[in-house]
Amino acid sequence: MAIKKSQLYSSIWQGCDELRGGMDASQYKDYVLVLLFVRYVSDKYGGKKDELVIIPEGGSFDDLVRLKGKPNIGEGINIVLSRLAEANGLKGIINAVDFSDEDKLGKGKDMQDRLSNLVAIFENPELDFSKNRAEGDDLLGDAYEYLMKHFAVESGKSKGQFYTPAEVSRVMAKVIEANKAEGKMQTVYDPTCGSGSLLLKVADESPHGLSIYGQELENATAILAILNMWLHGEPDAEIKRGQSTLSNPLFRDRDDLKTFDYVVANPPFSYKAWRNGFDPENDLYDRFEGFGIPPKKNGDYAFLLHIIKSLKSTGKGAVILPHGVLFRGNVEADIRTNLIKRGYIKGIIGLPANLFFGTGIPACIIVLDKESAAARKGVFIVDASRGFVKEGNKNRLREQDIRKIIDTWNGQEETPKYSRFVSNGEIKENEYNLNIPRYIDAQEEEDIQDIEAHLKGGIPDHDIEELNDYWQVCPSLKEQLFKPLRPGYSVLSIPAEDIRQTILRHPEFNGFRKEIVSAFGDWREKTVEKLRNIDTIDHPKAIIKKLSDSFLDTFSDVHLLDKYNLYQVLMTYWEEVIQDDMHIITVDGWEVGNEVVRVQKKTKKVKGLQGLQGRLVPVSLATEIYFKAEQEKIEDLKDEIEQYNVEMKELEGEHGTEEGALSDACSESGSVTKTALKGRIKEVQDDPDFTDELKILNQYLDLYQEEAKTKKEIKHLETELERKVLEKYPTIQPEEVKELVIERKWMNELDRRIVSEIDKISSKLSDRIKQLAERYKETLPQIEQEVEELAAKTEGHLKEMGFV
Repeated sequence: MAIKKSQLYSSIWQGCDELRGGMDASQYKDYVLVLLFVRYVSDKYGGKKDELVIIPEGGSFDDLVRLKGKPNIGEGINIVLSRLAEANGLKGIINAVDFSDEDKLGKGKDMQDRLSNLVAIFENPELDFSKNRAEGDDLLGDAYEYLMKHFAVESGKSKGQFYTPAEVSRVMAKVIEANKAEGKMQTVYDPTCGSGSLLLKVADESPHGLSIYGQELENATAILAILNMWLHGEPDAEIKRGQSTLSNPLFRDRDDLKTFDYVVANPPFSYKAWRNGFDPENDLYDRFEGFGIPPKKNGDYAFLLHIIKSLKSTGKGAVILPHGVLFRGNVEADIRTNLIKRGYIKGIIGLPANLFFGTGIPACIIVLDKESAAARKGVFIVDASRGFVKEGNKNRLREQDIRKIIDTWNGQEETPKYSRFVSNGEIKENEYNLNIPRYIDAQEEEDIQDIEAHLKGGIPDHDIEELNDYWQVCPSLKEQLFKPLRPGYSVLSIPAEDIRQTILRHPEFNGFRKEIVSAFGDWREKTVEKLRNIDTIDHPKAIIKKLSDSFLDTFSDVHLLDKYNLYQVLMTYWEEVIQDDMHIITVDGWEVGNEVVRVQKKTKKVKGLQGLQGRLVPVSLATEIYFKAEQEKIEDLKDEIEQYNVEMKELEGEHGTEEGALSDACSESGSVTKTALKGRIKEVQDDPDFTDELKILNQYLDLYQEEAKTKKEIKHLETELERKVLEKYPTIQPEEVKELVIERKWMNELDRRIVSEIDKISSKLSDRIKQLAERYKETLPQIEQEVEELAAKTEGHLKEMGFV
């Protein structure tokens, strides 16, 4: 049974994070990811012959499960891993970590419990990889990526460098045109491959795959890369480890470096020890010849020149480096000049700061292309530094940021403040300095204060004209909002508090709204029919590619709204909801829409209607469609309870004081209780001196009893509704399921979010006009007059008090 990916990943991470105790995340990941690997291969290949992975006797995940609770569980896990490693040529890979290490995992019972609980996390029956697919939709590979990202976050600045953010990897794979690769006869290489995620993103971009090569200095990180390759269906990938790429490149062709069709890298920034182990002045592979030798204490260009040398004559590459490589002088300026003159640099993409786990400094992607180098007339530059979302203490590229970069790059589109093609002549005039701000001014226009407006009042007409994008869509709206004051200045023609409603009610703005809603409606109509035909042969990632492309095309010519903001609306909802639903549908089929399960929190199942969860059709939606009257009845009764509570609170506030009628009906905590209330009524019911108090007591008791009666009725109705819901789910017809999920669940929510984006436009315009009106509301003479009046009043008060 397929489960929601997001729930699966988060539950694995939470469980693992709780169990790691004080161990550093950079070490703990090695234990966790090995167990994930064993669970995967056991599910996928256990009990089968002639498969990619051999599961030997005593070397499966079931054998790990049998060790739970045993005092020697650590040694036992080591034995299981050794058997699996020996059977598959993975010695020193999956059995490299020691599960009996007392320094890291504790001693005695502590180790026994920690390892038993860790195995139990991966024993989860919902974690079933037997149906896992490798065609870009693999549950396991995505789970591995999820864990790697979180381990990178937790590992801190010095130890998170093994992971290149997936979003950046995707951009790099796109800009080197890996999608044009014809198959495994073509190659991709990463000289500092870390965990291998960047290599895999490039290979995944190719429709027919690529042959993968990577070298990694850190042995533990190289092991992660090898596991990553296996888990993504790339066991033939060559990952070499334990040597520096610069001093001892391990991929050689006789006496020269092996060359590749694609090279990508995210090397350590400004690596000081890059010369260790070899003499750059007498480099065996002539990597620096004709360019220059990089500075002794900065290896940025050393890695870049290694990549240049490792590319075939038709090869393409992309490397992440700090911005300093674009403008630093001396020998680095000479190297940069030679690279530009040879035409090897095709483009530069400036990225936001704080994207990477090893550093917070801003970086860029330098795109290399040998094939068209001789004919290159300049460098295409993209400044994507402002497109990101903050996530925790790091920044992250959103889907809209990635798509905008790719579209701009592929179309070589010149966009003010974002991208432009810079000729070799202009670069030469700037002494081959490639610092992005020299060529693209991405700064926001300064909001200039108008002195005359502050002195004489009025809103400057030039500020109003800067809102011209709005006036092009709603030309008569400007005349409705403003009226002339004097040449060059205007004032509001309506109260400031009416601006938003005036915009929303204006026929031209409503026409704009209808245009957007209509465009979405057209896309919806075309898309719904395609979604109805989704089956278990489809792949979610291929589906969202088609959906997002058509969605972006639909809004390509809209005004005021940024098409990439609208694109993000779809991609955010895909990530939040549709992706999980689509995974379930493509694994288990639409029949899963008939299933409802009981939610479980920790070890207890949640009772009642709120404990039910439709695997595809939300219980709230099913209730709204099939049992609306029943649900409304329950809601009405809940409103009654709310009213009873309000009335009881009012009585408590009025009569709950020390001398009040309810004071003797309160418990020690100060709240009115049923027992104390009835006791007090019994005490005073026959005493005529307490008639008024008795009236209040009975009034409160009546409300209390009505509340209890209503709660009981609600519980009965909810029990009945729960029964009806459970009976209804299995009877929902397949076409009904599709209608509920596609139209009512997905499309209605997307419609709501699109309308919300339109509303943001009206709010943005309204807020700017209010800001301008408020800014120049009081003129300087008015303020001076107020100051004089207040000063006179103050002086008068001081005289009255005898201080003047």
